[in-house]
Amino acid sequence: MTDPEKIHFKTSLKQFALAIIGLRIAAAKEAIEQAQQAANQEEKSSAGDKYETGRAMGQIDTEMNARQLEEARRELEIIHSIPLEALHTKIGPGSVVVTDGLVFFISLGLGNKNMHGNKIALLSPKAPIAGFLKGKEKLTNYSNNIQCLVQY
Repeated sequence: MTDPEKIHFKTSLKQFALAIIGLRIAAAKEAIEQAQQAANQEEKSSAGDKYETGRAMGQIDTEMNARQLEEARRELEIIHSIPLEALHTKIGPGSVVVTDGLVFFISLGLGNKNMHGNKIALLSPKAPIAGFLKGKEKLTNYSNNIQCLVQY
């Protein structure tokens, strides 16, 4: 794979992560709106406690979804800060590690995904496996579990 191809692949991975975060932001916004509407529609009944409980539950849902929205926005800032033009000689944040069965993108902890037929693990730099990989140059047969074919 040439350097421009590597950069193109990293760009694809970043765009993929951005799409996941975009979905999270949209879902959190929608959930906030729904929780607020549910709280606003709670009708006062003769049992006043039910009304207050329903409004309190709506407020709790709104606050929980607002925290999720804020976390997704922080993730968005992090993924935007990853430089694509840098090809790494040692594994660290922004690195792509291609193994015999999985592609690691050290960026955000978004989990394991499928992208164009590739198994992708979007890892936080704080994840244990990212810590294991950090600073390594070449991992061919480094352990029974990881055989690095390409790293950039």
